[in-house]
Amino acid sequence: MGTSNRAALLAKTHKTLKKHYKPATVADRPLLGQLLFALCLENSPHEAAEKALAELQTGFFDWNEVRVSTVTELAELMGQLRDPKSQAANLKRALQAVFESTYSFDLDALKKKNLGQAVKDLEKLPGVTPFAVAFVTQTSLGGHAIPLDRGALEALFVLGIATEKEAASGVVPGVERAIPKNKGVEFGSLLHQLGVDLLTKPFSNDVREIFVSIAADAKERLPKRGAKKPEPPPAAPPKPVTAEAKPEKAPAAAGKAAATAGKATPAPVTAKKKEKAPAEPPAKKPAAKKPSEAKKPKPAEKKTAGSKRLAKSKPR
Repeated sequence: MGTSNRAALLAKTHKTLKKHYKPATVADRPLLGQLLFALCLENSPHEAAEKALAELQTGFFDWNEVRVSTVTELAELMGQLRDPKSQAANLKRALQAVFESTYSFDLDALKKKNLGQAVKDLEKLPGVTPFAVAFVTQTSLGGHAIPLDRGALEALFVLGIATEKEAASGVVPGVERAIPKNKGVEFGSLLHQLGVDLLTKPFSNDVREIFVSIAADAKERLPKRGAKKPEPPPAAPPKPVTAEAKPEKAPAAAGKAAATAGKATPAPVTAKKKEKAPAEPPAKKPAAKKPSEAKKPKPAEKKTAGSKRLAKSKPR
């Protein structure tokens, strides 16, 4: 899509969304608080994110206790979000990274740096998503960035503003140029709400009407109930498995043929001789006793000769 067409479609999107949604009011928080809120807000309703952050603040003594808690424990308090476990894991990793880099839970020092460096420092933190970086840039660092989470990116794709490749990469060029900085927070909030509705109720008639009112051809890209049917193809892999099993039987048959053919060979004969060999030793043992028995009679004969002499001497 050309730059001018994209800008015009973004302007129309902004105008239309104002008729259906109200921009959310962002609370005034320290930079770290805004970062954690953004991690809760991603792909989730604004009210749910506010509640999740409040639950964490009241459920734990401080951010350090949150940092050392398990993801499961955090997810239980963040259950109203779209993906509690994933978002809890990101929040925990972000707190750990902040603590390791500052030995505290304060990021307000980033406000003293130039915008580019502050953004780079945020991007380096594990667990911090591009959506969270853009949100903090917009609300705490005074920069111009439109936060785009998965829902917002899918909405831009359905509207024809972003290509499928751009939506997958998470980068849609020209958005910040088309939306003025003084309208950035408002547009970001409206687009986020549209994205959340697209994720949570993609087949809602009200949601579909909003898309079609902005771009008539959006209906071609909207999710379809029958779109899930193409999933069976992945089940095809079992066929190769059975096909592979057949060749395995062939070698087995070949082995049997070789075994039958090998019966005529001397190999099995030697095997039979080996089987008879162990039976022969017991026969050899009695054979060994015969010579010893033959030797015994000789001394016995000598004894009998002596005994005859004694017998002759007794009458004397």
